Amino acid sequence: MKNINKERIVFLDIETIPQTIDYKELPGRLPELWEEKAETLKKRMPDRYPAESDAQYVFANGAGIFAEFGRIVCISAGFIYRKDGQEHFRVKSFYGDDESKLLVEFCAMLELFGRPSEINLCGHNIKEFDVPYICRRLLVNGLPIPGILDVASKKPWEVPFLDTLEMWKFGDYKNFTSLNLLTAIFNIPTPKDDINGSQVAQVYYEENDVERISVYCQKDVVATAQLWLRLNGCPLIAEEHIEHV
Repeated sequence: MKNINKERIVFLDIETIPQTIDYKELPGRLPELWEEKAETLKKRMPDRYPAESDAQYVFANGAGIFAEFGRIVCISAGFIYRKDGQEHFRVKSFYGDDESKLLVEFCAMLELFGRPSEINLCGHNIKEFDVPYICRRLLVNGLPIPGILDVASKKPWEVPFLDTLEMWKFGDYKNFTSLNLLTAIFNIPTPKDDINGSQVAQVYYEENDVERISVYCQKDVVATAQLWLRLNGCPLIAEEHIEHV
């Protein structure tokens, strides 16, 4: 936390789904390429994708995490600010059916928040998932990558990302620790009181309820901010000081 201004951190989380409800509806050569990907996944992860699984089963249950076959339906972002001597937290979602539109709105928010050199982005596994996924989908949509996300030429210590998963690992890269587990051990109100990540595609395609997804995503952002505070020995933000806009 040294030299980091809490009020210049943007906490974020994304929710992703398969691009279409059926892989055969993917454009161009993507259906054929997905079939190849599905076979690879079944060999690599037999516990999750049994050998008898067809390409559609693997697609419905796994395509959302791949930027080549998935898309973003929600990005939630929040920040800490002080009011009347107390720390508050404000969180907002950019969500909907139009991925390009929500990406443009999210990037515009980053630009308004300040110069890239003045901001840090924080998330749980943000370095391996959220940021790379956002950048890939920006390129697919023909959109420019904001300066704060474009870290290709930066040295490791220049990258402005704060990853709560990395902080918890303390250099141990053998295991993945979920946000849900960390909120439990630190007694942080859990964001998993409605749906979980594996149900996002179902809620989107079967219930057509992207607003429900945005609420879930906002809870993850709040939990990530609270976790970052606990990992840095800071008190949690009171629930009554959390604003959802």
